[in-house]
Amino acid sequence: MKKTLAVISIGALVATGCANLSETQQRTAIGTGVGAAAGAALGSSLGGSGGATRTGALLGAAVGGIGTYIWSNRMEEQKRTMEQATAGTGVAVVQTADNQLKLEIPSDISFDVGRADIKSNFRPVLERFAQTLNANPNTEVRIIGHTDSTGSDAVNNPLSVNRASSTRQYLTDRGVAPNRIVIDGRGSHEPVADNGSEQGRAQNRRVEIFVAEPRT
Repeated sequence: MKKTLAVISIGALVATGCANLSETQQRTAIGTGVGAAAGAALGSSLGGSGGATRTGALLGAAVGGIGTYIWSNRMEEQKRTMEQATAGTGVAVVQTADNQLKLEIPSDISFDVGRADIKSNFRPVLERFAQTLNANPNTEVRIIGHTDSTGSDAVNNPLSVNRASSTRQYLTDRGVAPNRIVIDGRGSHEPVADNGSEQGRAQNRRVEIFVAEPRT
């Protein structure tokens, strides 16, 4: 019972202590507290002594505190800039749970079937995106390509990588350092819509773009 109360107390202290912290500090504190609680619970469940429980809490706090990227003022400004630049395009600019900036690209500016070419209505978005990346050189970029279910894995897997590669090339042609950008392809294995309709397949022909500011 004492161990359970200790775990609850950690969460309560974190929640109370967050009141006077900045948004970024709150996220770190919450991550630390959740990690501590999880670590303490693990120590307790394994039948450890009070010392083992405390050790688990400390380890959990360390992991929880470094479990996300930083959402800095620079990231917030980049988000606002991209929201303004993409207004009216249907592109959604969101902050992910782990403090990455994500561009969600709608189907009307997605890729044609079997193609990896950047379509004309996607180019202005990438132009502005490249400018924000050049203004924030400490961020890292991850581009993941996807396809619809048309064709086999032998076709779709490399096609999804080529879509990510085309997007990277477009950005690097506009001054973004290539070593900042990591690409990957998931083929047709992570659809966001039903492949049974043309509209759904168009939504699945996409790239997902993530921007993150690592901890230093």
